[in-house]
Amino acid sequence: MKIAVACENDMITDHFGHCEYFHIFEIENRIIMKSQSIPNPGHKPGFLPKFLNDLGVTVVISGGMGSGAMDIFYENGIEVIVGAKGPVRAAAEQYLQGKLKSIGSICQED
Repeated sequence: MKIAVACENDMITDHFGHCEYFHIFEIENRIIMKSQSIPNPGHKPGFLPKFLNDLGVTVVISGGMGSGAMDIFYENGIEVIVGAKGPVRAAAEQYLQGKLKSIGSICQED
């Protein structure tokens, strides 16, 4: 499993598409085994969901996200958690513990 968290300065960003980078956590047996930061390659409609899907991401965590991106993730079987706040690693750990749930924070801008 791979979890991607949209962030800036190791904190979850409010808008998925405008994040500085994605922190990717590789998970085995519900434990973080490896992590890396990947710069955001750019905000273009429909591009980032495909980009993260191609990296093998199965869960995306962000403060907010547009409905178009959410729909593409869902179509590819990728779980989306929006409405998250705080430190990146803590959010990934909370997700693994079943303590992080999506609150449906959808961005209205592109």
